[in-house]
Amino acid sequence: MTDAPIRTTCCIAGGGPAGVMLGFLLARAGVGVVVLEKHKDFFRDFRGDTIHPSTLQVMHELGLLDQFLKVPHDEVRQLRGVIGDTEVQIADFTHLPTVCKFVALMPQWDFLDFLAEQGKRYPGFHLHMETDATDLVVEGAPGNERVVGLRAQGPDGPIEFRADLVVGADGRHSTVRERAGFLVENIGAPMDVLWMRLSRRESDPEQTGGYMNYGRIFVTLNRGDYWQCAFVIRKGGYDEVHARGLDGMRGEIVRLAPFLADRVAELKDWDDVKLLTVAVDRLRQWWRPGLLCIGDAAHAMSPIGGVGVNVAVQDAIAAANILAAPLREGRLTTDHLAQVQKRRTFPMKVIQRMQVAVQQNIIDKVLSSDRPVTAPWTVKLFNWFPFLRRIPARVVGIGVRPEHVRIPPHAPAAAT
Repeated sequence: MTDAPIRTTCCIAGGGPAGVMLGFLLARAGVGVVVLEKHKDFFRDFRGDTIHPSTLQVMHELGLLDQFLKVPHDEVRQLRGVIGDTEVQIADFTHLPTVCKFVALMPQWDFLDFLAEQGKRYPGFHLHMETDATDLVVEGAPGNERVVGLRAQGPDGPIEFRADLVVGADGRHSTVRERAGFLVENIGAPMDVLWMRLSRRESDPEQTGGYMNYGRIFVTLNRGDYWQCAFVIRKGGYDEVHARGLDGMRGEIVRLAPFLADRVAELKDWDDVKLLTVAVDRLRQWWRPGLLCIGDAAHAMSPIGGVGVNVAVQDAIAAANILAAPLREGRLTTDHLAQVQKRRTFPMKVIQRMQVAVQQNIIDKVLSSDRPVTAPWTVKLFNWFPFLRRIPARVVGIGVRPEHVRIPPHAPAAAT
């Protein structure tokens, strides 16, 4: 343990979208903040990387959009799906009332590097890499306890951080929420996802989309020179897929997306396939004195719609709007923490309910039968009446009650 605890106003466990965005916004508002990230960098393959118009709008409001869009990315303006033998145009983002009328596909590590660099422009922002939060520091008599800091394992040994507020933004397997003893409500998910990459040819389809047939679902995200692919399987079905062998999975991919037949051999072994265990859950209470959870630590989202990054960012914006002034002025109370949960509970629950509805009414039914699928007439309506594509585009691209940065900059920023 270091000789003395490191003192800050806010200590955030987790350097994902929620944690880094909150750290940046608080530092911009004049609050001293420490962000702890357990890895040595942000590079993790197959993380959520869809930056939606709602998040791009926030970048615009912060005056960072032009600089942000210089980071390499791909732009998705429509989403399509192939259900059985029918291609369906599902969403059209070009009519959204936002500055950017597209989804930006950007590796999450580039997004986080950008936010971290913006945070470092402010003197109150401190990012500790290779520093893993391991426990809470709690003081007070039983029944009147308060979280006053975090213990962590750093590159040079144990470190203790003391703070007016600890924020758990350390993901769906959050150490912070586990140590806090928060009750988790499991909503359930009937699926897991196998992520992989396959090269892309000029003759391939342009649009990001999905394929649904024969009891399988396969999603392709256009990354320019390669496809980032998601092979959806039944919950806990990885061992069964593995037992059928890599050749069996390659054959199922080609059956759904024949244009990939000339490159599925790029999947040379199971090391090229990464399992994402899907969870949909939420905390009954996100806070206790001195502690708040946000992002996946408060509510794990399904990958449906690719909304995870953007919901986490929305949590961070709401938290910054509500907490920045009380933290800066030393008047933070549990009422402020409760306000964050109250502000974000409704949109979170709406999105989870929509995800669960898609899981139960579409995904579960497809995965339960290996027979050919026929696109229902309700889905074909999107082809017959193009204006209907604006509805899913708005739900996915903007979400429910989008957040906007309400706090002005309070700290001087270094020149870029």
